[in-house]
Amino acid sequence: MLKNGAQVGLLLFGMFFGAGNLIFPPSLGFQAGSSFMPAVLGFLLSGIGMPVIAVIMGTFNPGGFRAEMNHKISPLFSLVILTLMYLAIGPLMAIPRTAATSFSIGILPITGDGMLPLAIFTTLYFICAWWLSITPSKLLDRVGKVLTPIFAIMIVLLIIVGMVAYTTPSTAAPMGKYAASAFGNGFVEGYNTVDTLASFAFCIIALGAMKRIHFASEKEHVASVWMAGAAVAVLMGGLYLGLALLGNHFPIPQSVYEDASVNLGAYVLSQTSFQIFGTVGMAFLAVMVTLTCFTTTVGLIAAVSTFFAEEFPVLSYKKYVTLICLVSLVLANLGLNQIIQVTLPLLLFVYPIAISVVMLTIINKFVGLSKLGMRCTVTAAGLVSAIDIAAQFFHLDGAAALIQGLPLGDSGLGWLVPVLICLVLSLVLPGKISGESALDESL
Repeated sequence: MLKNGAQVGLLLFGMFFGAGNLIFPPSLGFQAGSSFMPAVLGFLLSGIGMPVIAVIMGTFNPGGFRAEMNHKISPLFSLVILTLMYLAIGPLMAIPRTAATSFSIGILPITGDGMLPLAIFTTLYFICAWWLSITPSKLLDRVGKVLTPIFAIMIVLLIIVGMVAYTTPSTAAPMGKYAASAFGNGFVEGYNTVDTLASFAFCIIALGAMKRIHFASEKEHVASVWMAGAAVAVLMGGLYLGLALLGNHFPIPQSVYEDASVNLGAYVLSQTSFQIFGTVGMAFLAVMVTLTCFTTTVGLIAAVSTFFAEEFPVLSYKKYVTLICLVSLVLANLGLNQIIQVTLPLLLFVYPIAISVVMLTIINKFVGLSKLGMRCTVTAAGLVSAIDIAAQFFHLDGAAALIQGLPLGDSGLGWLVPVLICLVLSLVLPGKISGESALDESL
């Protein structure tokens, strides 16, 4: 039981831990300064708590979150929101970002910046990803048992050596949004890992891996699911905290952190490796970052291709793999910062809806909830998120005033209180439906 759960946990951890998981914690650690603890706690809550709970809940249902949302909201809502999520974690953001991160942190210090080195690297990267992704049944052996332990050990080594070399924590005042609300902005920063959205996809891969394991009983199956979730939480939590501490301890020159074109997380990782290990550190970093991002790439390509092949069967699974690799290759050549900036509005819209669905799924496992109330809950999440995007990116004064008038609006969590109010209404409104027992759904 422990072995089965640990194996699936390693597979999930390898797929979860990718580009954003590497670059955002060090950046957060530096910018949070003396407000490190509340910022990192917010990040851990959204970056680990929600994804792990989501993947566990999704794995308990043989139909994943598609079945959950069909039952609780509507099949049309399920299809639309999952399509947006899979595009965000797929070719429009997360997949090209993994390749761009690998190049920016690991390869660029060796080859130098330029369109040709980036094009050559990303082409080779996606050829290898295509080869692994076309046989999803072999992911557990290739990713979970081989690649994941290698990159995890390398990251731990870098963190330990870095913490020994840089022992002084930052006492500087928090920067930017962290000065207003360290916890809230740490929580929102966790959105950028895209892991809660990825959990909607990865629970399907976890289900596939579970089906290939022969359990002696239903109880053993359920216990293995929880064990897998615990393994993911412990591994991700340890690395997140270590990377954030490294960023908090690492001295970044003022000229660097004031340069908007510099990704602070990438800078911390590359400079730590170079200053400690010298030229050997450049090769070490290149291998570590590429393996870390590559496992996520393979998992995402497999999950997204499976979804689109099932929901839009105009193409086969292998043809979707090929298409996603080609689109991701093109977008990866835009560069890391450009990818993050262009896709942030989509994340800010979809993430609160995803969190709301996870909350509804958990609560509905124990008590009946009104279908109308649950529809109102996801509508509130989407509506407030859309208004927030209008305020942040289109600078609409009316939208900004509405967001500032909401509790937690100044910290990026303006959607939370309206969602909680609708959740309470779901407990009292008529037309309640009961969620199926996790035990009933497990096999």
